Amino acid sequence: MKKHERRKPTFAEAIIPLIAMFLILSVGYGVCGFPKEAMLVLSAVVTAGMAFYLGATWEEMIETVSEKIAKAMPTILILLAVGIIISSWMLSGTIPMMIYYGIQIVNPKFFYVTAFIICAVISTCTGTSWGSIGTIGVVLVIIARGVGLAVPITAGAVVAGSYFGDKMSPLSDTTNLAPLAAGSTLYEHIRHMFYTTVPAAIGAIIIYTLLGLKAGTDISVESETVRGMMENLEQIFHWNILLLIPIIIVLAGSVMKKPTIPIMLLSSAVAGFLGIFFQGFTLSDFFEASVSGFSMEQVKGIEDMEVLPEITSLLARGGMNSMLETILLILCAFSFAGIITSSGCLDVILEKLSQVVKNRFSLILSTVVSTVTMAVATGSDFLTILIPGELFADVYKRMGYAAKNLSRTLEDSGTCVVALIPWSAAGAYASGALGVATAEYAPFAFFCFFSTLMALVCGATGFGIEKSKKEEDENVK
Repeated sequence: MKKHERRKPTFAEAIIPLIAMFLILSVGYGVCGFPKEAMLVLSAVVTAGMAFYLGATWEEMIETVSEKIAKAMPTILILLAVGIIISSWMLSGTIPMMIYYGIQIVNPKFFYVTAFIICAVISTCTGTSWGSIGTIGVVLVIIARGVGLAVPITAGAVVAGSYFGDKMSPLSDTTNLAPLAAGSTLYEHIRHMFYTTVPAAIGAIIIYTLLGLKAGTDISVESETVRGMMENLEQIFHWNILLLIPIIIVLAGSVMKKPTIPIMLLSSAVAGFLGIFFQGFTLSDFFEASVSGFSMEQVKGIEDMEVLPEITSLLARGGMNSMLETILLILCAFSFAGIITSSGCLDVILEKLSQVVKNRFSLILSTVVSTVTMAVATGSDFLTILIPGELFADVYKRMGYAAKNLSRTLEDSGTCVVALIPWSAAGAYASGALGVATAEYAPFAFFCFFSTLMALVCGATGFGIEKSKKEEDENVK
C-alpha cells in the first residue's frame, strides 16, 4: 500500500475521531450496554484509520501510546496500592470500626452535607481525591447503604467533596500542574481559586443540606437491619483505638509530603499487623486479602454466626484484583488518547477553538470548552490540564490577562469534570471504589458542576478576573 505523506488534518477531518468516539460510546456503551473498554478500543481503531490516512505510521502511533501508558504507570501503581490498603484496613478492623461508630453518631438529616465536608477536609489535607474516595468515602457509602439513605447522592457528595480538596490542596498533583501549564505560581493559583471554589462549595452545601432534611424524616438508624449489622461487626471484630494508626500514617505522610505509594504500603503493613494481633487473622490471610480482597471466609468461627448478607457484601472489598478492571480501562483510554494525539487531530481542534476568542467571556468559554473536550476525549486529568494550558497561555498573555485566570479555569473545568466521565481513570476509580456507577453519582456531584458554572460567571461578569500586572489597565471585555 502506498504510504501517504504526513500532513496536518483539516478541521473536518480532525473532528471525525471525536464524533466517532462519542457515537460509539453513547450508542455502544450507553444504549446497548457493551463494555466501555471494547468501545474505547473500537474508537481507537477508527482514529488509527484516520491517522494512517493523514500519513502517520504504525510505529509513530505505538510510540505515542507507549508514552501515554508510561505516564499512567504511577497512577496504575497507586491503584494497586489502594486495593491493598482497602483490604488491609478491612482485615485490621479499621474500616469496620469507622462503620460501627459512624452508624451510631450519624444524623441522617445532615448526612449528605457531612459526607461532602468530611471528604473535602481529608482530601485538602492529603492532596488526593482518590485516597479520600477509597477510604472514608467507602465508609460513608457503606453507612448510607446500611441506614437506608440514597447511595447515589452519598457517592456524589463524596466525589464532590474529594475533588474540592484535590482542587485546593497544595499537595495535589493537578493543583501543582495547572499553574505550571499556565505560567502561574502555586499559591497565587490557590488563592485565585477562592473566587470560584467558595461559591461552588456553598451552593453544594445548601443543596446537600436540603436533600438531607427531606430524606432524613423517613430514615431511622434503629432499624432491625442496622442493629443486625452492629451485632455482626461486634462478633467479627475487636475494637481498639490503635486501629486508627493506619489512617494516621496516611494523613501524616501526606502532610509531610512523603511519597504516596510507600506511605500507603506502610499503612497497609501496619494494618496487617493489627489484623493479626487484634483480630486473630494470619499472615496468609493478609497476603491473600491484599491480592483477592478481604473475604468473610477468612473470619474464624464464621460458620457459627448468623451473618447478614449486607455485612458480607459491604466488607468483601479491596485487593489488587479489584483494581484490574480500572487499570484495563486506563490502558484502553490511553491507547485512544495516544493515537488521536499522534494523528494531530487534537491539536487542530484546540487551535480552532482558540480562534473564536474575541473578548473576555469567549476567552473563558473557549478554555472551558477546550478543557471539557480534552477531558471527554482522553479521560486524563493530566492531559486535560496540560494541553489546553499550553495552547491558551499565549492567548491570555496577549489579551492582557494574568496567567492565574487560566490556571484556575483549567481546574474549574478540568479537575472537577474528569471524575464525572465514566471512561476516565478518575470516573472508573470512583465508581469501582464506591460501588456506584459514574452515571448514577454524577448528577449529585453538585460542586463539580458549580465550579465550571462559576468559571463562566466570572468570564461573563469580570468577577475574579485579573489583568496582567505587566499590562496597562485597559478595558478588555
